[in-house]
Amino acid sequence: MRQLTIGKNDGNQRLDKFLQKRFRTLPKTLMYKYIRKKCVKINGKKCSPEDMVYEGDVLTFFIKDEFFEQSEEKHYEFLKAPTKLNIVYEDANLLLLDKKPGVIVHPDKSYHFDSLVSRVQHYLYEKGEYDPEAEQAFAPALVNRIDRNTGGIVIAAKNAESLRILNQKMKTRELEKFYLCLIHGKPQKNSDTLHGYLTKNESKNKVTVHQKPVEGSKEILTKYEILKSNGAYSLVEVELLTGRTHQIRAHMASIGHPLVGDTKYGKNKKAPDGFRWQALYSYKLKFRFTEDAGLLQYLDGKEFSVKDVWFENYL
Repeated sequence: MRQLTIGKNDGNQRLDKFLQKRFRTLPKTLMYKYIRKKCVKINGKKCSPEDMVYEGDVLTFFIKDEFFEQSEEKHYEFLKAPTKLNIVYEDANLLLLDKKPGVIVHPDKSYHFDSLVSRVQHYLYEKGEYDPEAEQAFAPALVNRIDRNTGGIVIAAKNAESLRILNQKMKTRELEKFYLCLIHGKPQKNSDTLHGYLTKNESKNKVTVHQKPVEGSKEILTKYEILKSNGAYSLVEVELLTGRTHQIRAHMASIGHPLVGDTKYGKNKKAPDGFRWQALYSYKLKFRFTEDAGLLQYLDGKEFSVKDVWFENYL
């Protein structure tokens, strides 16, 4: 018999979700069998996979020791990553980071030890704010993602409660994100809200914008405003009213103004020297809560922005 006490960062989640994160070598089918056979109990009582676990709950296990032992192996891969971070804002609950182009947010399929989430975990480990040994299943995590070739603000949650709140606020679009981009040419309108329908080719990792709905398409809305232009190029601020894969890149290209340096959606447009990456940056974030945000309510109405966007002063 083994016992675990649910800590602060592991509470308020389903039992099966907790077990999947805590016992990574335990097959899912066997996990459900253990629960069904009463080999897992909450506070000494029979439980179901969908039962919630809360801080202070005691879980009792009658399962093979090997699953505990394998889960307790101390292989902290994040320690291989550097601790270098460009911090826009930090408090006890979260970090706002300026991710530079070229940095991946999570390890890729071929495995890469250096990623933004690994840097965050290493940074917090060095600060004494993250102790893997004190956690059953939680690790500091990222709330949003940005492509390798794009830069901008990425949110990292330091604790489970902040992660849950921010994930929910992201879904309900209570976090407003604004982008800067440099595009070829100048649109006829200085500002506009583009409307279209987007389909995605998973195998090619490429999307197509349509003027009318087609099978499998999703509606997209892209609001833009020209900040300055010399005719050949325009610096544009974009607000995503919907958040789809490659939305800004594909939508601007669909009206004849692809992003400078975008080799996927602007192949026929040559970028000036010095444009190693596509000229797209998630440079501003606003917290606009329409419902209570719990321990993060203090962020309501606050706005944060990146001070140095590499292509901002090109014109």
